[in-house]
Amino acid sequence: MSNVNLKRRFMSIIYDSLLILSIMVIGTLPFIAIRYGEAVESNSNYYQFTLFIIIYFFLVGFWSISGRTLGMQSWGLRLETLDGHRPNIIQCSIRFFAAIVSWLPFGLGFWWQLFDKQNLTWHDRISKTKIFYYPRN
Repeated sequence: MSNVNLKRRFMSIIYDSLLILSIMVIGTLPFIAIRYGEAVESNSNYYQFTLFIIIYFFLVGFWSISGRTLGMQSWGLRLETLDGHRPNIIQCSIRFFAAIVSWLPFGLGFWWQLFDKQNLTWHDRISKTKIFYYPRN
């Protein structure tokens, strides 16, 4: 178990983003069916809320059940509390919303890890969680 570098963290995010994108495509199908094959209005509040919920349940679900998303698993990462336990759904939800804030100012909340003495991002600190690297044997 060791600290996670920013490159490994971002590679996991890219992997998970591709998975989430594919799930969002599936989540778009009912909206297309309702409109009889016409284009979906992307500014629809229902549509945007549906996509948001898909992302929320993907991340928070994986984090709270196993401590890792599929992308994290591929890169040997696991989310844990600062004392080494699996985070609960409240901590995972706090982490989710705090990560949104971390992205807003040009990803500054993520880049903060480079300057933090404990190698933590903003959302790590706010949710009292941390991502650990478990190298494969």
